[in-house]
Amino acid sequence: MNPRGATAHPASEVRRGRAHADGAPARPLEVYVVEDNVIVLESLVAALEELAPVHVLGTAADESVAVDWLRSGARCDLVIVDIFLRTGSGLGVLAAARQKRPEAALVVLSNYATEEMRARCLASGADRVFDKSRDIDQLVAYCIALSTREPGEQQH
Repeated sequence: MNPRGATAHPASEVRRGRAHADGAPARPLEVYVVEDNVIVLESLVAALEELAPVHVLGTAADESVAVDWLRSGARCDLVIVDIFLRTGSGLGVLAAARQKRPEAALVVLSNYATEEMRARCLASGADRVFDKSRDIDQLVAYCIALSTREPGEQQH
């Protein structure tokens, strides 16, 4: 972990050689995860890197660290955001990500995916909202689908 609270995983951890159902090789997604619960974060990163062509670039536990990273200019295909963070809010991260990273897909992964919260997230720039307790398979499928798009292609 660096002094700013973001963790970068080395490129050697990327699972390579996966293919999609049509036989096309998967392009690893560059993903940034904003989640304040360490246990959830570690489980999510492990599951995504095992089940989908995903490379987690780094993580943040609060809004300010995430927003600073979004300003860095590093390539990113997908930002996964929890709503309730150590400090700040995932809604602030979504707004900053939509402004700073218009090319990136933005998803919310939350335990509070009520209809009202889904509407707020979508209004704040999220492309999709997933419930942590029941939608992990859908998130994995979404990541696999995103990996099949061409670089620069909008498929949110």
